[in-house]
This record gives sequence, structure tokens and C-alpha cells, in this order.
Amino acid sequence: MIPREAFLSHSSIDRPFVNRLIDVLQRHGVPTWYSNVNLHGAQQWHDEIGAALRRCDWFIVVLSPNSVNSIWVKRELVFALQQNRFENKIVPILYRDCDYENLSWVLPNFQFVEFRGSFDEGCRDLLRMWGIGYNP
Repeated sequence: MIPREAFLSHSSIDRPFVNRLIDVLQRHGVPTWYSNVNLHGAQQWHDEIGAALRRCDWFIVVLSPNSVNSIWVKRELVFALQQNRFENKIVPILYRDCDYENLSWVLPNFQFVEFRGSFDEGCRDLLRMWGIGYNP
């Protein structure tokens, strides 16, 4: 049940955390689309994001005050919620305390992966969803 490719939605302000998370996912063999790596200058970035959303089979959203206030995170999440292929494949990561219901009223219905306490525990729980053991 390992993703063919997981889309990672986040606020660019949270990039230090997201870079750390991407490193763990890559080391554990989870292919991930991440704007900091996959978008390059002069590309039509909104088209690239759309293509990645249509291609990816999992959707991960990093929740923080920054992402809750990001119009692009909201657009990406709304798209994912409308796609049947993301059924049971949307993973909210709780990175910082925030009012995530402002992003979407349906988020409380999902199983969250908790990163507010321990990064390692969060990674362990996230990878466990795909049957992958965590190796720090």
C-alpha cells in the first residue's frame, strides 16, 4: 500500500519541517511530490501543481497556522477531497496547533498523524500507515 507518489501540501513558511519530513519519506522509499524539489523557475507552477495532483495517488497536508491561512493549501485540499481516488488516502499531519476546520470542515473526520510532540513518533506513525518501519 506504499504510494506510487504522494502529493505534499504545505505552506512555504513551514519549509524547514517539510524538508525534514521529505528526507525521511525519501529515505524510506516513499515517492513524494514536493514543490520545493519539483517546481523549477520559469515553469507554469500552477499547471505543474495541477498535473501532480492529477497524477499522485496519496495526499498529505501539513497543518499549521500558516497552512490554514494559505489559499493554495486550501485549493489543493479541496481538489483532493473531490477526487474519489483519494478516498482513505488523505493524510492530515498536525505539525502545529491550528484551527484546521477553517481549512475544511471535514478534516476532523480524518485520522491525523501527530507531529506536535515528537518528530520521530510522527514519522513512525506516518510510515506505519503504509506498512513501513521507521529507521531514524
